[in-house]
Amino acid sequence: MNHKRLIAAVMVLLIPAANAFGADQLDSGDTAWVIVSTALVMMMTPAGLALFYGGMSRSKNLLNTFAMTIAAYCLASLLWVCWGYTLAFGPDQGGLIGGLDHLFLNGIGVSSLSGTIPTFVFVLFQMTFAAITVALVLGSIVDRMKFSSWLVFTALWVTLVYTPIAHWVWGGGWMADMGALDFAGGNVVHINAGVAGLVLALFLGKRIGYGKEAMFPSSVTLTALGAGLLWFGWFGFNAGSQLAADGLAGSAFLVTNTSAAMGGLTWMFAEWTVEKRPTVLGLASGIVAGLVSITPAAGFVNMPAALAIGLGAGLLGFYAVVKIKPRLGYDDSLDAFGVHGVCGIWGALATGVFANPAVNPSAAGLLYGNPRQLWIQFVSILATAAFTAVATVVVVLITRTVTGGLRVEEDDEIQGLDHALHGERAFEM
Repeated sequence: MNHKRLIAAVMVLLIPAANAFGADQLDSGDTAWVIVSTALVMMMTPAGLALFYGGMSRSKNLLNTFAMTIAAYCLASLLWVCWGYTLAFGPDQGGLIGGLDHLFLNGIGVSSLSGTIPTFVFVLFQMTFAAITVALVLGSIVDRMKFSSWLVFTALWVTLVYTPIAHWVWGGGWMADMGALDFAGGNVVHINAGVAGLVLALFLGKRIGYGKEAMFPSSVTLTALGAGLLWFGWFGFNAGSQLAADGLAGSAFLVTNTSAAMGGLTWMFAEWTVEKRPTVLGLASGIVAGLVSITPAAGFVNMPAALAIGLGAGLLGFYAVVKIKPRLGYDDSLDAFGVHGVCGIWGALATGVFANPAVNPSAAGLLYGNPRQLWIQFVSILATAAFTAVATVVVVLITRTVTGGLRVEEDDEIQGLDHALHGERAFEM
């Protein structure tokens, strides 16, 4: 063998070894997919959620709902790159929070990698999750919260509530070490936002006239359009969370669509049976309930499990919103807790039941010989709900002190916040 062939043979042997033991390598396909997913999730907040929530709010508060949603996205975007990312994904500090090594994205450059994608792309992808989570809280309190108080609450809540839970689950914290399964945000996004929304709604109290006068949505058309945009963006939310363009991302895409469709139809038929008519609002709400419930399970379950998860979401969401909330008497304006909190809990538990090692070898649930996983999911749900409730109370008390109160003046609430706070009107009367 001449020296050229010898060198070639040595290189063939060394390159695989270098790849196996060396640093992460950029994959252009994975990078392109996560960039697209980031754009899809970004669209969900200032477009999809703004339309979904705005259409359900009363016409005199539609623009205020838009303003609070979009402002939350803007504020969370800035906080995330300044300190949110490092608190969530910086070096682990006792399993509770990330270190400050990447404050203002210090130490991260264009060549930095997180797995097979640029770290800047990972930062942006995770930023969109932080932004939509705090925006979801808004659904519980539209029509009655001061705009200034909402901005202060958003800044404090993202920092003090969202980032620790994100670290626990996705940043190498104690829930990850325990083995809790949350593929795209059952605990981190939906249970977190749902419980926070309920706490904030209880502090604010009921809207004037709640339970005594009809409070019609301003535009079910806008809500239906918003639901469609949320459904579309959710493919980035769930399939993008694989952080790779591979078969598991494709599976997550499939089960996401399946659960959404089943959730929408289940809610529709439940409403048709109980209330004697299927509404567009119910169909849209069921779709979102199905999306919420599949979120923690998307990378762990197969298609038949997605059907069961969507079915449970439609039934639980419908009864939580239509039957249980009126009996308990709390004013969750747009049912953030009923849809995101309740269906998020169902999805997290269902992950512990249906997680299938044939889909993802790293996970097995109750039906596949691992009953302990269901217990782990239960513990993670309780811990998330408890921390969120207590920490949100702290954030609310600080916000109330800083802004001199949470709630708008009575006259402004009666007049409508679009005109009273923003000097604008969504519709010409």
